[in-house]
Formats: sequence, structure tokens, C-alpha cells
Amino acid sequence: MVVTITIMKTHLAPIFSLALALAPLASASCAAAVPIDHREFEATLNVHYHGDGGVKPEARTFTLSFDFPGLQRRRLAAWRLELLAPNGRRVARWQGKTMLAGRPADVPVRWQGLLAGHAPAPGVYRVRLHAAVGSKAVEQDWEIAVGKPHTPAMPAFAPLPNGHTQRRGEPAAAPALGALPYTVYYGNLHSQSNHSDGGGALDNCKGAQDPQSAPFGPDTAFDYARAHGLDLLTVSEHNHMYDGSDGTNGAADPAKSKGLYQAGLRLARDASAAHPDFLALYGMEWGVINNGGHLNIFNSDELLGWETNAEGELLADTRTARGDYAALYTLMAQRGLVGQFNHPSISGQFVVNGTSLGYTPDGDQAMALCEVLNSSAFSTRGDESETRRSSYEQACNALLEAGYHLAFSSDQDNHCANWGMSYTNRTAVLIPNGVPLTRASFIDALRARRVFATMDRDAQLVMTANGQLMGERFDNAGPLALRVLYAGAPGRSAASVTIVEGVPGRNGTVSVLSTQAETSVMPAPGAHFYYAKVTQDDGRVLWSAPLWVTQATQ
Repeated sequence: MVVTITIMKTHLAPIFSLALALAPLASASCAAAVPIDHREFEATLNVHYHGDGGVKPEARTFTLSFDFPGLQRRRLAAWRLELLAPNGRRVARWQGKTMLAGRPADVPVRWQGLLAGHAPAPGVYRVRLHAAVGSKAVEQDWEIAVGKPHTPAMPAFAPLPNGHTQRRGEPAAAPALGALPYTVYYGNLHSQSNHSDGGGALDNCKGAQDPQSAPFGPDTAFDYARAHGLDLLTVSEHNHMYDGSDGTNGAADPAKSKGLYQAGLRLARDASAAHPDFLALYGMEWGVINNGGHLNIFNSDELLGWETNAEGELLADTRTARGDYAALYTLMAQRGLVGQFNHPSISGQFVVNGTSLGYTPDGDQAMALCEVLNSSAFSTRGDESETRRSSYEQACNALLEAGYHLAFSSDQDNHCANWGMSYTNRTAVLIPNGVPLTRASFIDALRARRVFATMDRDAQLVMTANGQLMGERFDNAGPLALRVLYAGAPGRSAASVTIVEGVPGRNGTVSVLSTQAETSVMPAPGAHFYYAKVTQDDGRVLWSAPLWVTQATQ
């Protein structure tokens, strides 16, 4: 079906007419088979960083991808797409509506590479998508290069040693004088196997699987990830599916549910012991999406849950109330458990005392990471070519502004048997040189927030402030010298740099402090956080961990 939409003209946006080719619509009966915990509105934006070339060199197609798994009746998704100039001014706008009924729908939006009939000024522009089905809204935005933007000057930075070269047996280069004493390990911290609703064969994987029905378990996942070059993989199973159900299995055996979790821990230990150059992690993804929020717990040796069978027996080791995030944070803090906010939404998730993304001191102690980017959870690509990617930087910024001390992560949430290989994105952790990659050293790195998120599995990003490494918290008096250190794969370079500033506990909005890799600033008295973003010349993005600075009163 083809729908033609004409965009109303405003003083900022020229008129655009575009055709939307909608995917065939599925029946509600087909959609009803989707597990309950994945019935949520999804919207992604795929943009080409560079134009198509040719007669109109800046022309390109933006692809909007919409889905609402398990939708019981047809719904309209309203969307708005904006093109923002380097100064933040909106220079073009498209909008429309797309019918959804349980199957993905792609909407191509063609930009001819002109503004008011003329070639636009060169620079780094931003494409922003807002899409909503009823009250469920999603925002995504990505940078694009127009013309030949100014290339930022970058400080010299010799790449840190990494797990890739170690696993290939290559001799490590002698570290440069004054180099940071860390080795970088790249992995995927969010995936599922057949212990919950993952592990589907790539030739027959159509989203989340019925719990415990797919052919492949954690042992296969670990072998696959290691064979495909990852340094570490976390299999994070849904905590409420150990009864073999997406609802509640009244006939479930508590011993079997708890035993399955322990079996997963043993498989991870065995895989790590057999291959010391690879870290296999097994944990849980706690919570539900609707009126909840998913978070990973990386180092719990017990299953936490709320499901009971018909006899009232708990199908977990430790009882945790569904949706009570404040109580969960307290338990995690007491036990020394470390967590990650998974694909957080700006509203309606991680509610504490009626506030979305609500802060507690225990939560601040327990939660170390925020997933800033995910490739499609239901991708069947095994060659790193997935184009559907979701950014959660807005929600992560809100958590930082609420007062959480979080580093950024970039994962894949694999439900099919392509663990870590749907796209090139990774979470990278810095482990001290000479320290083995183990669960203990990994958890130590997370607690120190020695982590960066990357869409390029071969790139590195480190930020320092007055010599302090990203992830650190320190007091400061006088100027603050911020340095962004980037190393790309051969042939790659930094196309843009952004240093972001915010105030923990303010519950406000972050701002851009600088677009230079080296910046000196005199912070106002009080608490601040800073992090860096680098966009490569191929459009892939890296995020450093923040630094938290308390500036003394002058």
C-alpha cells in the first residue's frame, strides 16, 4: 500500500511530499503469540552519515522502522522527523502516520540534500525522530555529515592493549611513556539463551521465543561469542521465566527453577576456566517492561524473583517484589550486587516514590551502567550488518541528572543465536595490565566505571580531567582541563567531538560544554559531571564514562 503525505509549511520547514511504503500488515491472531514481556512500541532511525554523492551529493534516505510486537489491534504510529543545523536550528521537517498491526513497518524518507533549493552549509547536522502510539513515545537522533565539516584536532593517543591481540597471541607493544596502565576488553553484556526466551536458530528466529523452548543454551552462546572474537559475553536471562512461562506456571517445581539458574552459573564458570582468554558471565535480567523496567544483575549467585506456583512456593532463591525497584536496590547494595539499566525509557520505568527513573542512595551504589545503545533484540543477522539500532542517551542523561553515577554501555539484547554479532557495537571495560579477566576484575571495573560504549568494536575512547580517569569522582579547585583521547581502527578518524556537562541531583537537562577534544573550564562551585562523545568519519559513535567533579568555592 502507498500513502502520500504532504507536510504543512512552517517558517522553519520547507514543504515536503513523500511516499511511505508500508510493510504488509499482520493479523492480530499472529501477533498474539508474542511473549507478554516484549509487547512494547519500538521505533528506530537509520541514517547514512554521508550523502549518496552524484548530482545531489548530500541527498540520502532516512529509514524509520516501527514495530509493536503482540499488538492486538491495528494502531496508528504518528511520527515527526526533523533536520537540525549545527547551531541547533530546525531547517527541515517531515511528519506522517503509519499503521501498525503486529509486523515491522519501514518508512523511507528521502532528503534531496537541499535547503530552500540550495546546497546547505557544510557541518555536522542532526536528524531527530519523535514517534508515538498513544502515550507510548520514542525519540531517536543521529548525526550526519553535510559537505566537508571541520575535522577536530585530537590529542595524540596510542591505543591501549586489547583482548583481541592477546587472544591471537600477538606480542603486546611496549606501552608508551605515561600510557594508561589498562587493557581494553570488548563484549556484549546483554543477551538471552534458552534458559528464558532466547536461543532461537537464526533460520527460524522471529523474535522472542517461548520460554525454554529454543534449541541453544548458555554453553552454545559462550562458544559462539568466543569463536566470533568477543572477549566477554553476559547471558542475562529473564528472572521470571525460570518456571518455563512468560506468565505464571502453577505446576512449576521450585527446585527445577533454582537448579536451572545454578546450572547457568556453572556453565559460565566452566567456559571461563576452559578459556582463560574469554570471560563467560551468567546473570539475570530482572523486571518486566510494562509499568516496570529491565535491569541486569551481573554477579548474583542466587535467583531473585516473585513468581510462585499454585502451592504458593517461591520459584526463586530470594523473594523480591515485582516492580519495587527501591527495595531491589537496597537488597543489591546489601549484597554487593552490580547492575545495569537496560534500554531505559524516559517515562514510566524504574519508578521510585512515584517518580520515573527515581533516585535512591542504594540504587546509586548498586547500579553502575546505563545502556546507551542497543542493536535490535530480534535481529537474525550474524555478520554485524543490523541497521536497526536504538539510542537511550536521553534516559541515561536523566538518570545522571537524578544523581546516579553511571557509565555507558552498548549491547545487543540478542534473542536469536547471534550473540554479539548482530552489529559492531560493544561495551568495553578497562582492566589493569597484568590482571586476568575474571568475574571479580570485571566487577571491579564496573564499580570504578572504567567503561566506554562503542559502535565500533575496534575503537577506543578515554576521557580525563586534570589527569583523573573517566569514572572517577574527585574534588577540584581552579581550572579543569578536560581531554578526550580517541583511537580508531586503521583508516578511521574522529569527525566530531562533544563534551557534555550536567549536574547530578539537579534533575534538569544536560548541555554541550565544548566541541573541542581539549577544553579548559572553570566550573561553578558544586557538583558536575562530564562525558565525551566522538562520532567517527563513518558515523559510528563512542561514549566515554563520565567524570564527577565537586568544584570548591573560590
